[in-house]
Amino acid sequence: MKNVNYSIVKQVSSNYTKTVERITKALADQGFGVLTQIDIAATLKKKIDVDYPRTIILGACNPPIAYKALTAVPDIAVLLPCNVVVRENQQKEVEIVAMDPMILSHLMDNPEVNAIAADVDQRIRAAINSVE
Repeated sequence: MKNVNYSIVKQVSSNYTKTVERITKALADQGFGVLTQIDIAATLKKKIDVDYPRTIILGACNPPIAYKALTAVPDIAVLLPCNVVVRENQQKEVEIVAMDPMILSHLMDNPEVNAIAADVDQRIRAAINSVE
């Protein structure tokens, strides 16, 4: 797994469909439900008739953590839910990508948000690390 300034990226060995299933379960094991699924490839094909590699954005939410964050900083809502992406490149290699939750610590000078970000960071990394 690597960090790219703002994201956590992990290449996995399983295929796209299995990876979507596995990361969804791994997120659930960490207390996150998937509230939304945005199929980027299908949307781009439908809206502008272009082909794009299979990519899905999973909008994951852990309600107790989200409530703590919203109570601390109501405007944090613009950064919710936590997006986790599964994408397939031209070579059919599959990656899981998520925003690095610690970015929140850099955006806001708030000790409560820092603690929340650290908790989410640990959970998101655990979920991603559990998928091969």
